[in-house]
Amino acid sequence: MSKPLYKVTFLNHGRVYELYARRVGSSALWGFTEVAELVFDVRDGVLVDPTEERLRDEFGDTRALHLPMQSVVRIEEVEKKGAAAIRDAVTGETVVTPFPLPAKPRS
Repeated sequence: MSKPLYKVTFLNHGRVYELYARRVGSSALWGFTEVAELVFDVRDGVLVDPTEERLRDEFGDTRALHLPMQSVVRIEEVEKKGAAAIRDAVTGETVVTPFPLPAKPRS
């Protein structure tokens, strides 16, 4: 039997983060939720998700996150991993923009 997978949505500096983790529970720190064993996509191909890369850069070496309970929006147990996201808390728009494509030459 495989470990459960959780989608954790929380607020951080005016942004909504969506991460995936294998372990979620009460923290030893009073008033905090512990999120550990973060799951990131491991891709060796040409296609790179900039949001996933940014999250991996920020949280890649993290053993456990201790999130204040009031910042946690939702914790869902899911069957499979979806796309991680960073969104603006007010508008809901994605914060990380994709790599810009070359502009069309002007005629």
